[in-house]
Amino acid sequence: MAFINRKYPFRQRGGWLLIRESIIYGVVIWAILFLLQPFGFSQYQGNKFLVALMFGLVTTCCYAFYGWLVLIHVVRRVNPWRVWHHGCAFIGLVLFIAVCNYLFFSYIFHYPLTLGFFLLFLYWTILLGLILTAASISLAYNRLLRDKMEMLLSNTTEEQKDILITIHDTNVRANDLCIPINSLLYMEARKNNVAVCYMKDGKPETVEVHTTLTAAMEALKDYENIFQCHRSFVVNVNNITAARGNSNGYQLTLGTCAVTIPVARSYVPKLKAFIA
Repeated sequence: MAFINRKYPFRQRGGWLLIRESIIYGVVIWAILFLLQPFGFSQYQGNKFLVALMFGLVTTCCYAFYGWLVLIHVVRRVNPWRVWHHGCAFIGLVLFIAVCNYLFFSYIFHYPLTLGFFLLFLYWTILLGLILTAASISLAYNRLLRDKMEMLLSNTTEEQKDILITIHDTNVRANDLCIPINSLLYMEARKNNVAVCYMKDGKPETVEVHTTLTAAMEALKDYENIFQCHRSFVVNVNNITAARGNSNGYQLTLGTCAVTIPVARSYVPKLKAFIA
């Protein structure tokens, strides 16, 4: 219940972006019908390319019209636009596309209008719609994640350019490690030590300090960009240059460092909340 009441995180697209997305959906429908020829389409003796193109065109027009009518004008009047709002809008879009394509199908093939066949048509429309929507949301989420990450890194890097941090070595007569915070790449727990990787003279360098990851994190608790992503790893998000993965875990690349840092599954929600 809490999830469906969340504010929908993606900006609604209008203008050229809406048209481009509707064309993409239409092309996908054409490709599925013409190349895979499902639903008995292979038995059609006429011009398969043209008929598949017409179904794609109907889908494009439906998506563009519905998007203009609902996903732009209605969204402006509903604030905030929540997840359940978007779910209802998606159901309406699927029904609209299914009805229009079914009517077009009946006209082209001179097929009588029956409830049973329409429900079958609706089933396949929902299935294809879910696949396309899942792919679209995945791309939009990755783009949102990247944009927020870039904004966050730009702001924190500038704010912290003159800050030095100290990681204390608990060995007797040991030397503490003092480095600029923006040079820190990651810290890794290694038995009784912590390996600190940081940039020095333009190259990654690793030094082991006799301490615990918990103690090192406690000393850096005031810096929000120092983020624990795994029980054995802490990263400086300012230096993340790439993130790959999904809800089961991410792999982070930090600058020119050859080591790929894991984000454990249990820390993924924290990473998302941190960036958001």
